[in-house]
Amino acid sequence: MKTIKFLFFSLLMISFGLQAQETEQQEEPKAEEHYNINKFRQLYQEFSTPNQYRSASGAPGPAYYQQRADYKMDIKLDDANHHIYGYETITYTNNSPDALDYLWVQLDQNVRQKDTKSALIEGGGVNPFMRPSDFASQYMKEPFDGGFNIKKVLDSKGNALPYMINQTMMRVELPKTLKTGEKFSFDIEWDYNINNHVDGRGRSGYEQFPDGHRAYVIAQFYPRMCVYNDVEGWQNSQFWGRDEFALPFGTFEVNLTVPEDHWVDATGKLENRKDVYSKTELKRYEQATKSYDKPVIIRTQPEAEKLAMMPGATKTKTWEFKADYVRDFGWTSSRRYVADAMAVKVGDKDVMAVSIYPPEGNPLWEQWSTYAVAQTLKSYSRMTFDYPYHKAISVHAKNQGMEYPMICWNYGRPDAEGNYTDRTKFGMISVIIHEVGHNFFPMIVNSDERQWTWMDEGLNTFVQYVAEQDFGENYPAAIEGLDAYPSRRGPAAKIVPYMAGDQRYIAPIMSKGLNTYQFGSNAYSKPATGLNILRETVMGRDLFDYAFRTYSQRWMFKHPTPEDFFRSMEDASAMDLDWFWRGWFYTTRFNDMGLKEVSKYYVSNEMNQAMKDYAKENGIPVERIKEAGLVYMVKEDSEDFDAALKGKQPGEVVSGIDDYLKENFTAEERARMKAPKYFYEITVEKPGGLVMPIIIEYTFADGTKERVTHPAEIWRYNDKKVGLSKASDKEIVGITIDPDLETADIDVSNNSWPQQPKVDKFEEMRKQ
Repeated sequence: MKTIKFLFFSLLMISFGLQAQETEQQEEPKAEEHYNINKFRQLYQEFSTPNQYRSASGAPGPAYYQQRADYKMDIKLDDANHHIYGYETITYTNNSPDALDYLWVQLDQNVRQKDTKSALIEGGGVNPFMRPSDFASQYMKEPFDGGFNIKKVLDSKGNALPYMINQTMMRVELPKTLKTGEKFSFDIEWDYNINNHVDGRGRSGYEQFPDGHRAYVIAQFYPRMCVYNDVEGWQNSQFWGRDEFALPFGTFEVNLTVPEDHWVDATGKLENRKDVYSKTELKRYEQATKSYDKPVIIRTQPEAEKLAMMPGATKTKTWEFKADYVRDFGWTSSRRYVADAMAVKVGDKDVMAVSIYPPEGNPLWEQWSTYAVAQTLKSYSRMTFDYPYHKAISVHAKNQGMEYPMICWNYGRPDAEGNYTDRTKFGMISVIIHEVGHNFFPMIVNSDERQWTWMDEGLNTFVQYVAEQDFGENYPAAIEGLDAYPSRRGPAAKIVPYMAGDQRYIAPIMSKGLNTYQFGSNAYSKPATGLNILRETVMGRDLFDYAFRTYSQRWMFKHPTPEDFFRSMEDASAMDLDWFWRGWFYTTRFNDMGLKEVSKYYVSNEMNQAMKDYAKENGIPVERIKEAGLVYMVKEDSEDFDAALKGKQPGEVVSGIDDYLKENFTAEERARMKAPKYFYEITVEKPGGLVMPIIIEYTFADGTKERVTHPAEIWRYNDKKVGLSKASDKEIVGITIDPDLETADIDVSNNSWPQQPKVDKFEEMRKQ
């Protein structure tokens, strides 16, 4: 009899459950048909088909290849006329399976030509109000005479090569087809006027100081090879000034000839340190290589200020640098520089953390810059791979924030009296962490910045947040009076204003950076926040960190695509995240959940109205149902309540449950069981279109709390609302969804039960 009852009960429940599912799905609006299913559909339509170059796991395929570009350069800085001259030899190796008839070279400085079209792609009409400096710059100044002067393009025998320049791209015609495995060397002679980067916020250039001297931060200064790969062929998309760069790896041998009183540093190893450092500077540098807890000043502020008081050297000195397997080269030069350094232990080797700054940067830079560099190397290495280069340099340049292999420029300057606010201090530390962090993304994990800005800026901003929090823990003096480092980006709550904004001015993350509204939020904040949600809420730190390291190590010194990242994260974690990538990266939907209803239930042997209705609709005799010995959940204040539960106490064991326990468990087993006294149904609605886990916190009458996270898949059948059940031996007095604001919910006014009264800000102010 027990078996028959169980079988009947099972069939009844399966039938009833299926009907309930169908009913819920039928409640979906017709316009939204299959909308919820689409959110959990695999990204087969969005992704490219895996192939021999890029595998379905997200790893490089067996036929993966990448090109190589090696450079030898002689560069001369004309400080008096702020002009630069260069002669370079490029050796290009074709590792692709394709034969090439021409090469594409980037001429980024051409964005500053007098006749550049860069400014002509911006609309907007006349600004109704402007700062005088902006007005003068836009309407009164003569355009800067910048851009490359290409003097010669020669093959290795000195013969002229045909070339064509299209804005910021130059096509070099090859004398014969370059086949797979072959190399081709050619020379370019060029020069250009260096811009004042403070005027117009250039990525590189010089800053003019009141004493007449300058500090140079020089990048995009040489004709650079474009990337050729299996995804796009030549990546020769024009540089309009925003989207950054796609570059192949290679070796750089660069000679920098500058005034002999200048201090220089650059990408790569300084090959002739003994020739360009004084004996005192050499001694200090050696001390710095053995100092792991405090920077050593190599060139002091008094020494720099003394040089700044002089007219400036007329003789020159050549600094020789060599960098193996980097994608770019940047350098800095000035007679006004102070420099300090310290060693950082990364894995089994020492890395030099270096800071270079004019006196205007002190005391702030001497206090915190090199420590920020050191923390960046430690935190990023923990999250990805051990930093492979021998140094990382932070250079102070007004209003700057730009990155290159081993070197970057960063803002953050005290006032004329040397005073600075917390905003200035944390802004400086954060930009240093961010720009030094770019050594990992995209200088090593070499994504295509021109197309997918978020792959370097977003991933880097995410790890920046981790490093900032580490900095606050390891350098408590920097955050004295604060609970933690005041990160500007990272936590989910900080992206809410953007997510809740006007949809007309929001673009999906998976958009070309040049074509997006609110570029900073789109390329930096939203992807970084998404990864933080994955790490803290969806996956957990252990799973996320393992997968993130897997992606980073798979694509070190290679060219990944977004799909390689998405696939690697799933491959290494055993988590299906297509629903997350689709919602967060491919759409502009937002998250909004709320507590629609909370109902209390009691247990009864008496048949409830729902079962009576079901029996009638399906022609099942009531007697047969009674034979199954079912247990019924009766909603408080329902029409069944008085008849079924009058006089009963919460949690009172009804005969059906008692019979079942006696038949299936021993007395000893029954003694260990705890019968819940309270039963609740919580209905969560989701007006927002984005799928997210439901994080729900229960507060009990005794003051204790319990938190449960329902995975995002709970929305797979019904995208509008779901019902949750909760049994407890303690009465629930409060329920909150997303109590720590982990899911970027744009409206938390409906996230609590009992609902919190809305605060009338005007009335609150009136009473004060």
